Amino acid sequence: YGLSDYIGIQCCLFIGAMTEIADGPGQKEGSDVPDAKRRREDNYAAALPSSVNTVKAYKNSEFLGSGAARLIRVMCEFEETGARLDAQGVENVVMFFGSARAKPKAEYEAALRAAEAAVEAAPVDSRAAVALRRLQKQAFLIPMFDAVRELAKKLTLWSAERVAMGKPPFYVGTGGGPGMMAAANHGAALAGGKSLGLGISLPFEDGLNPWVTPSLGFEFHYFFTRKFWMSYKMMALVIAPGGLGTCDELFEIITLMQTGKIPRKLPIILIGKKFWNDCINWTAFVEYGMISEEDASQLIFADSADEAFAHLTAGLERIEADDVSSQQTV
Repeated sequence: YGLSDYIGIQCCLFIGAMTEIADGPGQKEGSDVPDAKRRREDNYAAALPSSVNTVKAYKNSEFLGSGAARLIRVMCEFEETGARLDAQGVENVVMFFGSARAKPKAEYEAALRAAEAAVEAAPVDSRAAVALRRLQKQAFLIPMFDAVRELAKKLTLWSAERVAMGKPPFYVGTGGGPGMMAAANHGAALAGGKSLGLGISLPFEDGLNPWVTPSLGFEFHYFFTRKFWMSYKMMALVIAPGGLGTCDELFEIITLMQTGKIPRKLPIILIGKKFWNDCINWTAFVEYGMISEEDASQLIFADSADEAFAHLTAGLERIEADDVSSQQTV
């Protein structure tokens, strides 16, 4: 070889040595994956989590609150309520309905003073004047409130006596709200008993009244599931003066009895004879042929807790006797 060949060979050897130093030892000739790429892949793999966390469908709150899960929510209101009532041994309920605006005397008088002060402070405010006049009209509810509370107390004490004799209890039940509902729950609490509150989410009511037994307090979203449970275990109905919601409950239960969906003839006690006969002309219903004499005669009117209690317990004992008789016949 000549001098130029020798210099060329040395240059090639030098370039090869520098390449091996740059790439690091161990790089095999013909390797398809350079070390730099392999290191990037190793770093990416190290950054991956060991597993992917998932949420079970029945724990997915976003899904459960969606329209697609509406039937699931409805079933929850049916099944959870029934399971809790069964666990508490609740079978026989006397439902109390009435105005949410009713107040005990002291609370009513305080509200009246506040309304009068509002009118005096702003005599041109028509809304304050209308609110005052409406509140003044509701003074008649004070003795009705007391009667409902006393009736619920009497019922709960009577139920405790039955339990001591080995008989099944009767529980006070309400819609869980204020007014007449709170009066009934309070009466049960005064007697040392439990009571139900079947509430519903409303924009103008904040939770259940404080007299509801916590383990028997329910908050429904759907009116129809709430109505189902109000009627399903109902053994009697006590209706105090109220508005459209109260009348809705009254007429619905009467209709269910009339159509045989509720097979028993439940005692229906209406507190406030004058109020109910002024508001609803029951005789006219009969005279126009819209309801029968039997439909009208099943309504029992009372003005005091003692009067209502006598009718209520007699009706409950009649149902109990009828059930025993029908079982013996079978």
